[in-house]
Amino acid sequence: MNAPHIYDTGALIAAERHDRRLAVRHALGIQEKRRLIIPAPVLAQAWRDGGRQVSLARFVATCEVATLDEVMAKETGVLLGRSATRDVVDAAVVALALALDGVIFTSDPDDISHLCTFADVHRPALIRV
Repeated sequence: MNAPHIYDTGALIAAERHDRRLAVRHALGIQEKRRLIIPAPVLAQAWRDGGRQVSLARFVATCEVATLDEVMAKETGVLLGRSATRDVVDAAVVALALALDGVIFTSDPDDISHLCTFADVHRPALIRV
């Protein structure tokens, strides 16, 4: 099975700006029938006005928005504690990628990589957008 794509806020910003590389990778993900996932906190961080963010709204419509339930919230908190960081959104991206064995699409590989170093089992793959 193909690894799901997990998008961080930078990926959503890239989608809104019509980034060609992201568009091609996203289209391939659709073609390959991958799960294309936006953690809900990521969407909250990027969303401002759906009437003005038409490109972003179209992108989101092709994705699954993953809620931060109790289990994922706790995993996110544990990751924040281990890494001594405070960015809940980045930690939620990493926690979800770890849970689903996903690939993270990020504009901030340094912060995401730092969080990944505190994973118990493996580190998710990162793709810079």
